[in-house]
Amino acid sequence: MILPIIAVALLVQTPLTAPGPHGRLAGTLTDAGKDAPLVLIIPGSGPTDRDGNNPLGVAAGSYRLLAEALAERGVSTVRIDKRGLFGSKDAVADANAVTIADYAADTRSWIAAIREKSGAKCVWLLGHSEGGLVALASAQDAKDICGVVLVAAPGRKIGDTLRDQLRANPANAPLLGPAMSAIDSLEAGQPVDAAQLPAALQPLFAPQVQLFLINLMAQDPAKLAKAVTVPMLIVQGGRDLQIPRADADKLREAQPAAKVAIIPAMNHVLKDVTSDDRAANFGTYADPSRPLNSDLPDIIARFVKR
Repeated sequence: MILPIIAVALLVQTPLTAPGPHGRLAGTLTDAGKDAPLVLIIPGSGPTDRDGNNPLGVAAGSYRLLAEALAERGVSTVRIDKRGLFGSKDAVADANAVTIADYAADTRSWIAAIREKSGAKCVWLLGHSEGGLVALASAQDAKDICGVVLVAAPGRKIGDTLRDQLRANPANAPLLGPAMSAIDSLEAGQPVDAAQLPAALQPLFAPQVQLFLINLMAQDPAKLAKAVTVPMLIVQGGRDLQIPRADADKLREAQPAAKVAIIPAMNHVLKDVTSDDRAANFGTYADPSRPLNSDLPDIIARFVKR
């Protein structure tokens, strides 16, 4: 018996670099083939790597899974390490000495590098969580940008989001007074004495990140969204414990031309959750074997290939 020959498309992933301030920025190109749309995946907050993981307990592999799923749908991606971290550690001496404008400058460097590598006329920006804010800041100049995809992105100022996140967990009740006071100070541009805060709050308001927090809290996502002139897609999970539906609504209100997709079962790390159990939801953050929400890559692929 002679078995038929079946052609299997191989997933092609190659290293890619872009110029950084003092050294190279590093990422991974997942190539879906000639003429495929190119999407730059901009990571979320903290020491998050190109796969969507960080050493603070997130190992969901969300960006890697998304890149692989998009490649299967004919969409190429570049996922990246942030300046000063992981493969991009030589780009700057201090990863915490950064602003949103700095991340936007890095995004511009990536756009140029991707276009040089691929010959593409433009690049799509996909920002996840805080990365959505970076995508919006980068798209204030639409040159060489095809459009913007915001996934679980803030639509309100970060101080308001942080207040809601802290209030949402009943266990934080004893911490709310000092936490709200610290947020108020940072919003006013004033650092706080982290040593005087409860121990549970000290990592959140660590001295080395306070200048970044001050810059971050000054950003207005809705105002930035209103000024974007390229196509925009807003994707929000119905079981996201960090960014609620209200943020997607705020972004859509600012940019009525944007497309909006609400995925009821998806959480913040782009996995499905079938209950309101907080522990089960957060449990998906450390589970790389749990599959990506299946609707997300379809929605993104349709948008960037239309």
